[in-house]
Amino acid sequence: MGRRSNVPEEFRFPALLVRPIRSILIIKPRAIGDVLLSTIVTPNLRAAFPDAHISFLTENPAADVIEGNPYLDEAIIFSPKRDSYTRLLFRLRKRRYDLVFDLFCNPRSAQMTFATGAPIRVGYPFRGRAWAYNVHVKTRADRVHNTQFNLDALRALDIPVPHDTVVFPLPDDELQAMKQYLASIRNDSDPVIALNPSGTWETKRWGLGHFAELADLLVERLNATIVLLWGPGERPDAETIADEMKHDAVIPPATSIRTLGALLAACDAVISNDAGPMHIAAAVGTPTLGIFGPTNPELQGPWNNNSTWVRNESADCLGCNLTSCDINNICMRDLNAEQVFQSFESLLSESTK
Repeated sequence: MGRRSNVPEEFRFPALLVRPIRSILIIKPRAIGDVLLSTIVTPNLRAAFPDAHISFLTENPAADVIEGNPYLDEAIIFSPKRDSYTRLLFRLRKRRYDLVFDLFCNPRSAQMTFATGAPIRVGYPFRGRAWAYNVHVKTRADRVHNTQFNLDALRALDIPVPHDTVVFPLPDDELQAMKQYLASIRNDSDPVIALNPSGTWETKRWGLGHFAELADLLVERLNATIVLLWGPGERPDAETIADEMKHDAVIPPATSIRTLGALLAACDAVISNDAGPMHIAAAVGTPTLGIFGPTNPELQGPWNNNSTWVRNESADCLGCNLTSCDINNICMRDLNAEQVFQSFESLLSESTK
């Protein structure tokens, strides 16, 4: 099961056009970075099915990532704490989708997919979930970038995938507002560099002291204006970095995901832990350096031609994917500011922004 030779011929593209595809559902509930990387399928589906109604099911706060996506007709926002799951299943069933892509493939999203009753249900046959799909994607999850993992769902139906970029639309008024904000805080034409110390896993967080040391290097060697990013509950981290720095830094006001995208687009460069803001920065085209340890940058790194990543190559536990560490998080602890600065300088020398 799961090999393309086992996909029923009537489900192959373009043969599936024999069955009119009027409505398509994409399921990717969370997280912000993962949802953003999954948007790579949207321009490809729109190109293949220009007249279809395309819906995207996700949860907050990731819903903001798909706001304004020009390739979608509808966003279905589900709140597990507020909304009835049973009602959601009935709602999906009533929509009578022709084609469903489950890009999350956990037990609940598999159940959602099956509940639609769609004649074509595409998903990855992970343990205990293959029953929900009648088109199985041959997974390469441990060998290809997350964007390609998502595109493999389309490839399972021989749907062409000429578009290779993720989608994060920016309203021009928000972008201009952020450019004006940065103009008010920067020193002449000196670069504005945003640092993101956040991360959903404690193991993915580079130390706040390391960020402070790096920020001072950026000021002293590049005359940079430093912007310290923060999200809900994270402002104390930004304040700690600012307090430990020898030079001044800017802590911006609270932002939504949309305004964060505009802020990142207006910056000259971004240095970030492996987290949602890293992927947003790359999506809007800003040169981005990702700091990695327990996760694999080859699979989850920033996705644009102006981006790269750095990690402590001396650690023998890289890519462990653990959310807690019994050996004091050495992959991140022993990565020093000078190493990160050197990687950042190399990025700037190759950047086209």
